[in-house]
Amino acid sequence: MDPTIITLGALALAGAAATVSGCAEDLESDVGSQSNPNSQVQLGPQMGNIHRYFNKAISGEPVAYGLYVAVAGSVAWAIMHIGLNPILALIIGAGVAAFVHGAYAVSAYLGRIVGQSKNFGQPVYMDVILSHVGPIVGHGFIAVFCMLFVAYLATTILGNPFPLPLVAFIFGITVGAIGSSTGDVHYGAEREYQKYPFGGGIPVANQGDIDIKAEYGLRNGIDSSYFCSKLGGPLTGLCFGGIVFLDGWRGLMGDILGGDLVTKSSIAIVIGIIFVAIAAYINRVIEVYARKKYGPYTDR
Repeated sequence: MDPTIITLGALALAGAAATVSGCAEDLESDVGSQSNPNSQVQLGPQMGNIHRYFNKAISGEPVAYGLYVAVAGSVAWAIMHIGLNPILALIIGAGVAAFVHGAYAVSAYLGRIVGQSKNFGQPVYMDVILSHVGPIVGHGFIAVFCMLFVAYLATTILGNPFPLPLVAFIFGITVGAIGSSTGDVHYGAEREYQKYPFGGGIPVANQGDIDIKAEYGLRNGIDSSYFCSKLGGPLTGLCFGGIVFLDGWRGLMGDILGGDLVTKSSIAIVIGIIFVAIAAYINRVIEVYARKKYGPYTDR
């Protein structure tokens, strides 16, 4: 079979896996209240809002997912080098990272909540731990395995020269950063601050004054994942999947159109610059359209 066809198929598969991983990562961070606006729950008890959110926002998502995926990549890379099947190695690596993730989540929640219990009266809800750790670890496993699979394709078929653990580490940081930006746009003020007018951001005076009541009963992190599965999660996945696919596609086009290594690299760089310019133009057009249509935010 033509090597170009194989590379293109691997690139499409990598983009699809990256899309799934980005969506799972954002929904996991919503369950665990780790992304930027979600971490407002840490201020809730100080504002008199005793909540039932799971909160593990000790570090940001890029740092946390860099750790998880690097652990998974290191374990998988070591197992593959002793002769085990690569797919099984990826599964074992992602499983080890899931255990690390679960231990981190529980210790982070207990440490944060216990630290607030004495001065602000925030109790530790054991049923919150039992009901939230499963979705956290499950979504995390899916996200880490898919990112690890993308890293494996990058190092074996797509021609990435770096070792698997390093590529996995970079992908973990990337998807965490996307989840903290793209995913958070469709959460935060829209969900935890519904009693305030939409569009005004979160003023300092209102930080921690979160909504603790849901449509039925007290709100928790699983409610947040239901809400974010409509827009925040899928858009995070599309963003990460698009980055992986387009970045690989520009390299593939450089290989097809170029001759020597310098020419191939130059073509890939030019195509990348064109992609960035088109994205910046589209973003600007959408921003100007939104501002003209909806106008500036006014205090009411």
